[in-house]
Amino acid sequence: MSSEKVDVEQQNEVISTIEKPPREPTDFEIVEGKRSKKGLLLRPQPSNDPNDPLNWPALEKYSTYLTVCFFAFLGLVNSSNFTVAIVPVAKEFHTTTTRAGYLTSIQLLFMGLGNLFWMPLMRITGKRPVYLSSLLLLVITNIWGYFAHSYGSLLASRIVGGFMSAAADATVPAVVADLFYFHERGHCMMVFHTAISAGVFLGPLINAYIVQYAGWRWMLGFMSIAAGVTFSVGLFSIHETAYKRDEAALDLPEQDYAPKRSWWKALSLVGGYDRTASFWKWLGNTLVLLAYPPVLFVGLTIGVFVGWNISIQLTSSRVFTAAPYHWQIHDLGLLSTSAFVGAIISFFIGGRLIDFIANHMTARAGGHPEPEFRLPAMIFPAIIGPMGVLTFGLVVGSGKSYWGAAVGFGGLGFGLTAASNVVVTYAVDAYRAISGEVLVIVFVVRNVMACILSLYIADWIKKEGIKKAFGEMVVIQYAILSLSVVLYFWGKRIRAWTATFGPMKKVLMREV
Repeated sequence: MSSEKVDVEQQNEVISTIEKPPREPTDFEIVEGKRSKKGLLLRPQPSNDPNDPLNWPALEKYSTYLTVCFFAFLGLVNSSNFTVAIVPVAKEFHTTTTRAGYLTSIQLLFMGLGNLFWMPLMRITGKRPVYLSSLLLLVITNIWGYFAHSYGSLLASRIVGGFMSAAADATVPAVVADLFYFHERGHCMMVFHTAISAGVFLGPLINAYIVQYAGWRWMLGFMSIAAGVTFSVGLFSIHETAYKRDEAALDLPEQDYAPKRSWWKALSLVGGYDRTASFWKWLGNTLVLLAYPPVLFVGLTIGVFVGWNISIQLTSSRVFTAAPYHWQIHDLGLLSTSAFVGAIISFFIGGRLIDFIANHMTARAGGHPEPEFRLPAMIFPAIIGPMGVLTFGLVVGSGKSYWGAAVGFGGLGFGLTAASNVVVTYAVDAYRAISGEVLVIVFVVRNVMACILSLYIADWIKKEGIKKAFGEMVVIQYAILSLSVVLYFWGKRIRAWTATFGPMKKVLMREV
């Protein structure tokens, strides 16, 4: 038998394995069990353990989750704060605005890499100590930056702060999975995405007014105070959500479980400790996902949107504070609200439209959903997002009215939010069993991509001019977005190939 024939047979066997349900019913295959007060079947099925996070009172659930989401908001405000301060920082430290832009770009890079540290650590220690430690480190690094008297010291504080605040990033969806049922996760993830969008687009507004009226150092002072207050609140509101659900017996009566932990015991820092977890094993398995094309596609797609968002903010700081606009710094913050408006429109229109398209295609396929059914919805952010970037570049490059630039920035805000929603949902659907690991790699690739693109934007514009540079940016964006067409037609076979090695192979071996 030829090697080619063997390869084909192995691939067909993997595809058939993917299509076969595991011997134990998954959450989606459950047809009977406990239901909500409205009669909805609960997925996953909760145990009778009063300490099961799914059984927590609403106050305990939402106090934990909303505190973590506010931390995510602070983390994104912190990552983009120097986009509005590159001019005054460059003047104070006698450097170029290009080097001042590194305070954002390189910080963004290390925030992405930090996910590779915090996520496996969270598997060992639990979530509560990770969030509290990260919040405390966010306070310390911003105090360091506030008192920095050299550019090198300030840049170092940003690098360390970005890495240490990364716990506010890819870890949050795991908290949603711990606390909420499937039918609740949609609106809960919306809260998380709203917090992220507010941090990205409203963060510059907050920071611009601080820089204008109190100086750039007070951006860091404000962040250290806000993070300190959040840390103090989190000491009492963030509860440990780690729970070994695979080991819970669903039919065991409540009286056979330990009683509900007291409020004081719930504040323990060791409640989620797992001595069997391995940091390096989890990290090794996760890094293999860099070889999964769908995961890389998702990271690159979000990364190019985030990269152009940072590039627009940095370009705005250089262009609008000079002739012919002569803006004050707080005006830069007002410009970013246009992108937030685009993001909000995407939440209320784009989300419903995306679900409608996916549901319609599922119905046409006889009720059998495929992750690739999400991808046709990319047509909307693929048109509006890049055209927003092009509009911004043409308007600013011609010295025309800022209203056109605001419309273009709003288009990018819509595209960033809608595209992120589509591709992240696609990644989770495609690799649901390892979605936590997938999201870590997505966020790492996203931040590395965004760092590289924004790092060279100033020299790029200086060499090519604003109009040509932004036109080339759109070409790069469309090249990456076109990969969604490849995945739509061949995604299932690509997923079958990725199931022959790495984490997905281990998942299939456990299920068969």
